[in-house]
Amino acid sequence: MVLKTFGWSFAVTALGLVAAVLFGGWTAFGIVAILSVLEISLSFDNAVVNAGILKKMNAFWQKIFLTIGILIAVFGMRLVFPVVIVAISAQLGPIEAVDLALSDKDQYQQLVTDAHPAIAAFGGMFLLMIFLDFIFEDRDIKWLGWLERPLAKLGKVDMLSVCIALVVLLISAMTFATHAHQHGGAHVDKAETVLLSGIAGLVTYMIVGGLSGYFEDKLEEEEEREHEAEEEAERTGKPRTAVAMAGKAAFFMFLYLEVLDASFSFDGVIGAFAITNDIVLMALGLGIGAMYVRSLTVYLVRQGTLDEYVYLEHGAHYAIGALAMILLVTIQYEIPELITGSIGVILIGWSFWSSVRRNRAMAAAEGKAETSDEKTEVSSGV
Repeated sequence: MVLKTFGWSFAVTALGLVAAVLFGGWTAFGIVAILSVLEISLSFDNAVVNAGILKKMNAFWQKIFLTIGILIAVFGMRLVFPVVIVAISAQLGPIEAVDLALSDKDQYQQLVTDAHPAIAAFGGMFLLMIFLDFIFEDRDIKWLGWLERPLAKLGKVDMLSVCIALVVLLISAMTFATHAHQHGGAHVDKAETVLLSGIAGLVTYMIVGGLSGYFEDKLEEEEEREHEAEEEAERTGKPRTAVAMAGKAAFFMFLYLEVLDASFSFDGVIGAFAITNDIVLMALGLGIGAMYVRSLTVYLVRQGTLDEYVYLEHGAHYAIGALAMILLVTIQYEIPELITGSIGVILIGWSFWSSVRRNRAMAAAEGKAETSDEKTEVSSGV
């Protein structure tokens, strides 16, 4: 079952890592490996969300999503989007950006370095909003309760995450951006670039969130109508005429999943810029992650076990928060790629281990309860 579902993902992983060694030696291997682990971990949440919605859809729409949908939202976003970001930032054509990255790595690196404050501010704000909206939401399951409980209470204040994000952006623009680059001894003020790019990142997040919310509301409306139509058919005994409702609801599900997929892919792409500027290594690492989204989604739908590791979502979001802050710091200071990647992997690994421990503790508690019940039955029987 595992090999059948993940076979292609394993094959792409092996090919991607070999390609990394051939392209840039063992350093490139390490960067692609870290990108892959980070992307696969972030993809777990994507797969869980996908599977939760996908299981409500019929076989036809499941197939459409797992083929065309994944191709558009995952491969399109993860493999094409990094090139587009570099092309826009460095004011190049997409083909020219790829050609330059492959043929003249030094000039490409210089262009990306010059564009880095804009990329870092845009990406840092987008990721920071994802993190803030997550930690300010009151959840039934809390991983770091001592931190998440007070933050959930604070989250009741309207627009708090936007206010905090804007304050962080202003501080970043005033402290990091003013001395971001020196060109031949000349001072270059990047504060305006950082402010504009950061606001663009914030607006992009709000548009994506708004679209997701819109499609989610539409989906709920269609499901409600579907339910009412079924009840009406049962009550009157007449055959249902609203057959098209299932198709319409499924179509809204599909659109909603596409928007969600794009936003999940977006955080992976932006996070990758905190680890490397090399679009070849980025494409390899994110390509491996993209395969695991599909495999994990299929696996979770078939197995029906979506909530086994409950803290993984928390770990992934804390990793996103760490990446956001690292991106903003890299406007001025250089942070080694291995440190950047390791922080995310450590946080996600920690959350995975916490989930395993929680599951073991719950299993042990259930075992004790069963033993206690058995003893009670025996003593009452005697």
